[in-house]
Amino acid sequence: MELDERKFKILQAIIRNYLETGEPVGSRTISKYTDLNLSSATIRNEMADLEELGYIVQPHTSAGRIPSDKGYRLYVDHMMKEKAEELEGKEKEVNDMKEFLIEKVDRVEELLQNVAKVLAANTNYATMISSPQLNKNKLKFIQLTLVEPTRILAVIVLDGNIIRNRMIEIPEPIDEETILKLNLLLNTSLNGLTLDEISLTIVSMLKNQAGEYTGLVNSVIDAIAEVISSEDDLKIYTSGATNIFKYPELSDSTKASELISTLEEKQLLNNLITSSLDEGEEKGTGIQVYIGNETPINTMKDCSVVTATYELGDGMKGAIGIIGPKRMDYEKVVESLKTLKSQLDSVYKKK
Repeated sequence: MELDERKFKILQAIIRNYLETGEPVGSRTISKYTDLNLSSATIRNEMADLEELGYIVQPHTSAGRIPSDKGYRLYVDHMMKEKAEELEGKEKEVNDMKEFLIEKVDRVEELLQNVAKVLAANTNYATMISSPQLNKNKLKFIQLTLVEPTRILAVIVLDGNIIRNRMIEIPEPIDEETILKLNLLLNTSLNGLTLDEISLTIVSMLKNQAGEYTGLVNSVIDAIAEVISSEDDLKIYTSGATNIFKYPELSDSTKASELISTLEEKQLLNNLITSSLDEGEEKGTGIQVYIGNETPINTMKDCSVVTATYELGDGMKGAIGIIGPKRMDYEKVVESLKTLKSQLDSVYKKK
């Protein structure tokens, strides 16, 4: 028998409340939990029907109700259908975007390299630019699928429809019903969270509700953490390193050698890019100026570094930087970066 909308909303409320508290749910709780504006007596009647139909059970006399396996199944099937419709609607968009990005990769790299060269030629300083990166990935959805009795495929979907798969081995066989319940538990608790927001309290609650499947939940959380925290290699393009020799205060052989080495190896520049992006987000400004000891790289303590953060939407951010002597023409540099930042945003939007 298919449930009417009112019964289904009450079942949803029971399941969500039970997942949140772990306690049997009564009619009074449901009356506060839903937007149905029903009396406790009406809700009790509907709950009695749901119990008779096998969607909820009463664990103890005079206690509230908890969802049955049948209730979980209906709830999960409905949720999966909604997600499938969402994904179906976006499938063409996602595929088009994937092809677009694959086609665009070489042109983007060439564009960024050219930007660094033009900026170095126009300013007579050393320059750098990073490729755009996703910032603060959030978990959008997770789907556990039983591949074999002791092997589970975890499909992890992040904001921006970034999809990653992880295979999880478990010591003991598990059934489909348990997988459904774990899917429900994980999605209810973790969807929409960044890695920083998945607190020890949330993890502890998940493990408590998972019971004997604590180990599996732990493996899933580890997989989510790995996916969210892993980033594509940050690409940094530099140009104009030899411009350093134009400034006596930087042309000392040791200083110049260390500075050029930093620009060529690029590994240390990650710290500068990260600081620039973090500071730009914190202050809400697109331009950061580091003078001397303010620079997070030791080999640049005799320099000034001016960076600009560019944003391409959907959390995609990168940084452009100019490295020169402390006596650099700040006004010209800042104006150049502002103009370039605007032009770069426009170029990306047209692509």
